Amino acid sequence: MAKKFLSNEEGSSSKFFWYSAIFWLVVGMGAGLLGALEFSFPDLTKGVEQLSFTRIRPAHVNTVAFGWLSMANIGSALFIIPALCRTKLHSEKLANFTCYVWNFVIGAGFISLINGYTEGREYAEYREPFDILILVGLALLSYNLYRTVLTRTVKKLYVSVWYIMGAFFWMPLIYIVGNRTFVAMDGLNDGILNWFYGHNILGMWFTVLGVGIAYYMLPKMTGRPVWSHSLSMLGFWTIAFFYAPTGTHHLLQSPVPEWLKALAVIFSAALLIPVISVLVNFYMSMRGSWWMLTTNMPLRFVLTGAFFYFLTCIQGPFQATRGVNWYIHFTQWVVAHAHLALLGTFTFFVIGAMYYGIQRLSGRRIYSVRLVKWHYWLLLIGFTLFFVSLTIAGLQQGAGWALGYPVAQWSLTLLPMWMVRSIGGTMMFASSCLFAYNIYMTMRENSITPKEQLDIAVPVEEGK
Repeated sequence: MAKKFLSNEEGSSSKFFWYSAIFWLVVGMGAGLLGALEFSFPDLTKGVEQLSFTRIRPAHVNTVAFGWLSMANIGSALFIIPALCRTKLHSEKLANFTCYVWNFVIGAGFISLINGYTEGREYAEYREPFDILILVGLALLSYNLYRTVLTRTVKKLYVSVWYIMGAFFWMPLIYIVGNRTFVAMDGLNDGILNWFYGHNILGMWFTVLGVGIAYYMLPKMTGRPVWSHSLSMLGFWTIAFFYAPTGTHHLLQSPVPEWLKALAVIFSAALLIPVISVLVNFYMSMRGSWWMLTTNMPLRFVLTGAFFYFLTCIQGPFQATRGVNWYIHFTQWVVAHAHLALLGTFTFFVIGAMYYGIQRLSGRRIYSVRLVKWHYWLLLIGFTLFFVSLTIAGLQQGAGWALGYPVAQWSLTLLPMWMVRSIGGTMMFASSCLFAYNIYMTMRENSITPKEQLDIAVPVEEGK
């Protein structure tokens, strides 16, 4: 029985994390869609406290952040690190056990949040024992991956290893600081800690994992080496140096010490250095290979994520400046920006890795290329509608506040934006369901395809 549930098969833990992530993607996106619909239809869940917006929103955020995106990234790390180190994962059993613990936390945490059991901190709503178990999971994963790197059979570490191992070094420390279970302060100090945590799980967890995954996927799918190893390392170390103090730019309108605000704004602008280094490396690595976008769907996902990464990281320093921040801070612009990073950039990155990696680990071709294409276009168009509508809504809100109009007057102009947001959310939820169905049907396929025939990741032919 233990062998069945704690498999030691090579690649089993990566697949377990990936399949779990897809399940939580459907659950989390469903919760997000319900929350979006409640903006247009406020009485949709009237009388059901568990489905009210104030309950469903933190459940959606944490399920997507820790259930979908974190587990998908972890599965990718468990796939990439052994491949780049040319060795086996230190312990597949330990990684599979960690996945069971993580799934329990996300499921029980979802139930607890919709029932109002929360810490009330942005991105850190899980209370004990759930936040303790997540920290245990992070510690076990860090131990497992670092032991794998120590037993590598290659001397030089590729840049993706630096990025991924950096994430697993920083994230446990950041998670301790960000949760009241471990560190609790009163008043404004708690807000400073919260946004140190809230912004650094984006920068020192999702960003470094996402960029590390993209650095692995581009050369792997194009057959071309990364353009500049030195430039990739410049990007890693400048992210490590500049990102940590930036969270206070969320608090520029509060009585935070001025030196801390100035540091946050300056370091936010300085993040253009790693962003430019990463993007130049990505696009120079694609020279002569752009035609592959027409045939290789995982590559198309990854490069679309790179485009959204460009938008995210141009918008971020811009809106961190005082002159812009005061105008858009309390508006839907910020919500759009957060989704541009997590949903636009890193979700596209990791979906590309999953379409590629699941085929390689299972030895099965994807069930339907046509569904992959539907997934891509539904997600892209749905997200674009979602992002543009919230950005316009944010500008409308900002204008209303700045001109001193009553909220009841300018809020009516947001109604069409809520409807467009709901349409976009419906398309994205549908894309998630197609993704889950396609992967499920792939796993039901009995025939095994030789690995050399999987190198193109998704075949050119339409398939089913």
